[in-house]
Amino acid sequence: MLAYIVRRVINAIITLLVVTAVTFGIFFAIPKATGSDPALLYIGKQSDPAAIEGIRQKMGFDDPIYVQYGKFLKGIVAGRDYANGPDVTHCPAPCLGYSFATEQEVTPLLLEDIPVTLSLALGAAVLWLIMGISFGVISALRRGSFVDRAAMTTALAGVSLPVYFTGLLSSAIFVYWLGWLPQGQYVPFLENPADWFVNLILPWITLAFLFAATYARLTRANMLETLGEDYVRTARAKGLTERVVIGKHALRSGLTPIVTVFGLDLGALLGGAVLTETVFNLRGLGYQALTAIRQNDLPIILGVTLIAAFFIVFANLIVDLVYGWIDPRVRLA
Repeated sequence: MLAYIVRRVINAIITLLVVTAVTFGIFFAIPKATGSDPALLYIGKQSDPAAIEGIRQKMGFDDPIYVQYGKFLKGIVAGRDYANGPDVTHCPAPCLGYSFATEQEVTPLLLEDIPVTLSLALGAAVLWLIMGISFGVISALRRGSFVDRAAMTTALAGVSLPVYFTGLLSSAIFVYWLGWLPQGQYVPFLENPADWFVNLILPWITLAFLFAATYARLTRANMLETLGEDYVRTARAKGLTERVVIGKHALRSGLTPIVTVFGLDLGALLGGAVLTETVFNLRGLGYQALTAIRQNDLPIILGVTLIAAFFIVFANLIVDLVYGWIDPRVRLA
C-alpha cells in the first residue's frame, strides 16, 4: 500500500509541474499574441517611458520565458525579490506575482477567497452525495414504481436546468418573495457559524440540485447492475439482512465510478464555481477569476488557474487512494 501511495504522489507532483509549465507558457504568450506590453498593463498606459522600462526590468518581463518560469517556480517555493537597482520588493513564498489591476500580491488576495469557495463546494458536496446516492438506491430498489419515475424526472430536470436559472429562481422565491432567507452575503464560519450556515443554504441547494441529479442516475444504473450479480443472490440466500446485502455488497461494488465522478466534480468546483458565486454575490475564486478576466489581470488569472489545477490533481490523488481501499484489486495491480 505504501508503494501504491508513493507512486500516486509522484504522479501528482509531475502533473502539477506540467500544468504549471503549460499555464505559465500560455500566460507568457497572451501578451505576445495580442501585441500588448505586460509593463503597460501593470503600470498604466499614461506613465512615462522611464517608469515603464523600470517596471519591465523590475518584474523581469524582458527575460526569456525559461528564465521567467524558473523565477516563478522559485517564488512559489522560496519567495522572490523584484529588483530594479536599489528598488527591491520582496514577495514571500508562495509568491504568485502582483496584480496588474491593484498592484497587490496575488497570494493574499486569493487566500482571502479560498474559504468562500471551500465553504460553498464542501457544503454542496455533502448535500449532493447524500441526495444523489439516496435517491439512486431507492429508485433501483423500487424500479418502475412512482417513486422511481418521480426521482428520475427530478434528476432530469436537475441536469437540464442551468445554475444561473435555478439560482435566480430560488433567490426570487425564498429571499425576495417569501423572505425566509437573507440575501446572499458570505459570513466567515469563525465569526458567526449560524449566519455562515444560513447564508450558504441557498447556494448549497442550488449546486446540490445540479450535481445530485447526475449521482442519482449513476447510482441507480450501478445498483441495477450489481443487484443482478451472483454474489448478491448468494448473500441473500445465506440469510443476510437486506440492509447488509444492499450496503455492504451491492452499493460498495457500485461506488467506484461514483468516486471517480465525485473527485473530478469536487476538484473542479474547488477551483471556483463561477456562475454560483456570481449569482449569489459570493466573493470566491470563481468571482475573482471573472473579475480578473474583465480587467485583463493576467497574474490573478494565472493564480486562480494554478489553484484550480492543484485542487483537481489533489482530488484525483485522493480518489486513487480511495480506490485502493474500496477495491483491493486496484492496489494489487
